[in-house]
Amino acid sequence: MKKLLLVPLLGVLVLVLIAIWIYFNVQPVSTNPDFKDFLITKGSSASQISAKLKAFGLIKNALVFKIYLQFTGKAGSIQTGEFRLTPSFSLFQVVDQLFRGPTEVWVTIPEGLRREEIAAKFTSGLKRDSNFNAEFLKMSRGQEGTLFPDTYLFSKEASASAIVNKMVKTFGSKTANLSATSDLSFNQRIVLASIIERETKTEAERPVVSGILANRLNGGMPLQVDASVQYAVGTLKNWWPILSRGDLKIDSNYNTYKFPGLPPGPICNPGLSSLKAAFNPTKTDFWYYIHDGQGQIHYAKTLSEHNANVAKYLGN
Repeated sequence: MKKLLLVPLLGVLVLVLIAIWIYFNVQPVSTNPDFKDFLITKGSSASQISAKLKAFGLIKNALVFKIYLQFTGKAGSIQTGEFRLTPSFSLFQVVDQLFRGPTEVWVTIPEGLRREEIAAKFTSGLKRDSNFNAEFLKMSRGQEGTLFPDTYLFSKEASASAIVNKMVKTFGSKTANLSATSDLSFNQRIVLASIIERETKTEAERPVVSGILANRLNGGMPLQVDASVQYAVGTLKNWWPILSRGDLKIDSNYNTYKFPGLPPGPICNPGLSSLKAAFNPTKTDFWYYIHDGQGQIHYAKTLSEHNANVAKYLGN
């Protein structure tokens, strides 16, 4: 009979000890009220977040934190971004802050967007209104080509001016080692890079296409690139439309079928590989290129070879 009574008593004791252990580990790490910036990167798991919180001295026990997330069904719901936490928070307060959302959030700007598209990315990413969009366009006027595409961490309250300045500053640091040559100025190389960004699909082909465009510029041949015309005729409904024959006749300095040389400014904001290609073109005998339906590029040295490629790969 005594043995039978001992089993439930031991069970109760174990439960009490577990409760004490949990109670101890959900308490604040210290009374220090100073806040720390805590960054959660994309793809972080609950285990990684809990281990990082423990390493930063923001929770007492990583396992208890993870168990609590699993028990409440919140393990996969933590947002990425930067949070402000203090060691004086209990584990429950830490979780509450994490689920209120970050003070700073990640916004990814892909390569090849024009500034209107970038404004829309920040408007949605930072959950801002149309006033922010208009302010961004105002502050970025004249900065097409220098709004460097990257993944940025910004405060939800960041001003358009601060965002534009950060992107332009990043562009400056990324291009610090790129130098202009005698034939084209630095700004002209940026224009060329923006064309390369929109006209190519892979990093490997960009230096070759850069060389082809250099051949056309040096040979007095119009660049004849669709992307610059798309920039001229694009609208809010479609910034990069499929061109019609009428579009190719538009009276715009961005119409590189009608006007020789480079357009007056960048047509998008190029990434680093396009910038490098513009400053370091591959010397080539090719003068023409097309992409087939699968995105594979095909080069040609003569117009007749180019027309044959068009007939073979595009069927017209």
